[in-house]
Amino acid sequence: MPEEIRLPIAGMTCAVCAGRVEQALLKAPGVSAAAVNLAGESARITAEPGSLPAVMAAVEKAGYQVPLQSLTLTVGGMSCATCAGRVERALAAVPGVLAATVNLATESAQVSFVAQDSQESALVAAVTRAGYQASLPTPDTAPVRHHSDTWPLLAALLLSLPLALPMLGQPFGYHLMLPPLWQFLLATPVQFWLGARFYRAGWHALRAGTGNMDLLVSLGTSAAWGLSVFLWWRHGEQVHHLYFEASAVVITLVLLGKWLESRAKRQTTAAIRALQALRPEVVHLEVDGAVRDMALAVAVVGQVVQVRSGERIPLDGEVLEGSSGVDESLMTGESLPVAKQPGDAVTGGAINGEGLLRIRITATGNETVLAHIIRLVEDAQAAKAPIQRLVDRVAAVFVPVVLGIAALTLAGWVWAGGGWETALINAVAVLVIACPCALGLATPAAIMAGTGVGARYGILIKDAEALETARRLTLVAFDKTGTLTRGKPEVAAVLAVDETDPVLRLAASLQQSSTHPLAQAMLKAAAAETLPPVSGLQTLAGRGLRGEVVGRTLCLGSSRYLQELGVSMAALQQPSEALAAEGKTLSWLAELGATPRLLGLIACGDLLKESATTAIDRLRAQGIRTVLVSGDHPGAVQVVASQLGMDEVRANVLPADKAALVTALKQGGAVVAMVGDGINDAPALAAADVGIAMGTGTDVAMHAAGITLMRGDPSLVAAAIDLSRATVRKIRQNLFWAFFYNVVGIPLAAFGLLSPVVAGAAMALSSVSVVSNALLLQRWRPKD
Repeated sequence: MPEEIRLPIAGMTCAVCAGRVEQALLKAPGVSAAAVNLAGESARITAEPGSLPAVMAAVEKAGYQVPLQSLTLTVGGMSCATCAGRVERALAAVPGVLAATVNLATESAQVSFVAQDSQESALVAAVTRAGYQASLPTPDTAPVRHHSDTWPLLAALLLSLPLALPMLGQPFGYHLMLPPLWQFLLATPVQFWLGARFYRAGWHALRAGTGNMDLLVSLGTSAAWGLSVFLWWRHGEQVHHLYFEASAVVITLVLLGKWLESRAKRQTTAAIRALQALRPEVVHLEVDGAVRDMALAVAVVGQVVQVRSGERIPLDGEVLEGSSGVDESLMTGESLPVAKQPGDAVTGGAINGEGLLRIRITATGNETVLAHIIRLVEDAQAAKAPIQRLVDRVAAVFVPVVLGIAALTLAGWVWAGGGWETALINAVAVLVIACPCALGLATPAAIMAGTGVGARYGILIKDAEALETARRLTLVAFDKTGTLTRGKPEVAAVLAVDETDPVLRLAASLQQSSTHPLAQAMLKAAAAETLPPVSGLQTLAGRGLRGEVVGRTLCLGSSRYLQELGVSMAALQQPSEALAAEGKTLSWLAELGATPRLLGLIACGDLLKESATTAIDRLRAQGIRTVLVSGDHPGAVQVVASQLGMDEVRANVLPADKAALVTALKQGGAVVAMVGDGINDAPALAAADVGIAMGTGTDVAMHAAGITLMRGDPSLVAAAIDLSRATVRKIRQNLFWAFFYNVVGIPLAAFGLLSPVVAGAAMALSSVSVVSNALLLQRWRPKD
């Protein structure tokens, strides 16, 4: 069965690089799908198990690298060679593992794997599932990854400044350039040592039959350096002007641009890093009656952990003992602590407010809610938006076109009598200013920033297509139960014939031992009351129940049951009909005796969520029509729609018919979103242009949806649409600037109006400005 692997890719510099890696991956044996993210410097592939070596070979053949990491695990519980083999096979089966060797004598395992987050935990979990114990290395021996482009930049700056500073005096008639020998000695290390990366990447591009930014930079700066050497050789020390400063300063500016770009790109992944930081490294595990501090990866489902005040809950679980307010804001966006008590579910990564909690683990590793959230965000950031496919097509022909323009510039200036020196410098300027990097970063940088900020506020975007499509929505269809309503019955009204009769208290007393949803709603409403005991309780299926409470014989049930007992309901007939028309379920309370008499009624219903009205109002303000979809009878559905001010109603809709309804709503060109939370909503979510699932609902619904709202707050639907519009706006701005730099800069360079140094600065600025503009999305906030 194919598995999904995320690969870090090192060495990509522009959209052409990303395209070449993607093509190489798709040609690799066993790979069925591949998507490369330039901004995230990663690839997501779907491949057959065992395909990783071939995939890595394909990447390296294309001229790039897959960073690897090695780790030594301590493995306990092995007693023979069979055990060692079993552990080895378990480790080798983990996606991303290249090789695993187990040493029985030292009780250790050496694993080589693709460098990615959470891989260490996955390895420990694999050994645990195989029936053995594993522990991670101590912080002193843990592998450390080093990524630094700072020293080459500093060296290039130090070598280039003596060449660049004298240029500042030329406009004022001061000729302060260094002697040719000194210029040569300063520029050559920049060109061939610090600029070697451009030659390597450019050579790999040529071998693959394509071109990239590195090829343009290496050709342009080499031409400037070569021309300078030629002029120096031809004219000697009397040469008036050389172009060593152009080659050195251009390389330095490109290195500076890449350094700034990498810093900015790291900020686009801040959301994932913040989510990953929610995992504590140590858990307080109860083992043999004692509490021991153990590595997080060691914990397994069913074990009990203790969480102290102010600590993060390590894994998903169920509270066994203790009560506290839990802060889940970094996962749901909800700022207020959520009260937790025995029997309640808790989510790994949340902060325990006060008091000690004993929690039984219900999910570990990739099965936790936090891991699911991180996976969704990573998938969205790795996916390509439809608009990116157009950019990829442009980038594929960009470098050959630029090379053609540079050749025409060279020939044109020579033909016009400008001389080889002027012609070559203008051709160099064309090569240097052309920037496929900005084109490649425009879309993924904005998507990474948008999905990241959305996750911060509880809006999880599953793929880039949903993010791009949401801005065009014209109609949103809402499932009623659990989406706009709370999803469980609550007491909506209590009516008494005689105000002295405590109707709710008496009804709740009759149902103290019942687990029926209506009984639970009444008990919840009467939680502040002291309920008297009940005796002689009798339950009549489908009708109601009767019993003795404080010496009174009471019955609670349907109108049909009371009619059979001869109880007149005329006193509350009119208000009961109004409540029934609203879809409320009525429970009648009567006292039995020589003459049965009605005491009152309790109306239960699925009440609207507090934010439901706000949700519809915000969508209306965005110019989006709303439809309420429900299986309830038309009267009840119409009442809810009228309360919320919705545009259309579809009642008596069976679960199997919801998908067909969504398809019908799309007729006539409407762009439709479906919002739901249940298993029966999944087909409709998949049929909609954008499926939006409530995070409080089922896993099936969340898998079928393109967007998940972690808080189950319907007002976040409008926020998700607003985020989509803001993100696409940034994409368009980025693409405008990326094309603007090239469309304006290349002709200016070709006509001799830009020096190579200015062209290099403009190229560096283009990439940095595109990523920086995308980062402005981090200031987005949902409207209060």
